[in-house]
Amino acid sequence: MEGYSLWQMYVAGGFFMHLILGCLLIGLGLGVERFLTLKRATIDTRQFFERIRKVLSEAGYQAALELCKKTPGPVAAIFHAGLQRAPRGVEQVEKAIMNIAAVEMAALKKNMIWLTLLVTLAPLFGFIGAAQRLLMTFRAVEQTNTVSPALVAHGFVAALITILFGLIVALLVKTAHNFFTNHVEELVNDMEESSAELIDLLVEMEFQTKIPVNQIGQA
Repeated sequence: MEGYSLWQMYVAGGFFMHLILGCLLIGLGLGVERFLTLKRATIDTRQFFERIRKVLSEAGYQAALELCKKTPGPVAAIFHAGLQRAPRGVEQVEKAIMNIAAVEMAALKKNMIWLTLLVTLAPLFGFIGAAQRLLMTFRAVEQTNTVSPALVAHGFVAALITILFGLIVALLVKTAHNFFTNHVEELVNDMEESSAELIDLLVEMEFQTKIPVNQIGQA
């Protein structure tokens, strides 16, 4: 706002500006955590699947398990769980994949609910702060029994500042939330497609009959 520094606007907004700033800082922290987590979880699933196929055919089952252990992300975790259950049949593989997929999906969506909460709280704090500043202004007018244009204008400016900052913080956090939600959906789709491909691969290679159980080991 012209004529106001950022610090002056912050001070003019009153107590609820602290809460709005808290929402921004918490949202920033959660955003960094989600960004790093999802970045580590993202791999080239097509390339990884082809590597698994190649390792299985050339180096065997244990080498494929080791590759899964060394590869970060939910897709590798699903492959590891599925391959561990391969000696027990396709049904057991499917159950293992479903169980680990639920765990991985929960990890991917961790803290997303808090971002949603911040999107709701930030503008609410802004509106409550605005109501407080207007009440203080009209209370001052009531006590002095004099309508001062400067006093009223100052109260309205302070009220609008809290609303403005509350909406800005909500917009920033909502943008981050939508970005991470879209990324999570892409990872979930990769998990589902890769799971189906792994099961097809195990059936194709007929692990139960082509690889002796004593070479596979039990999970």
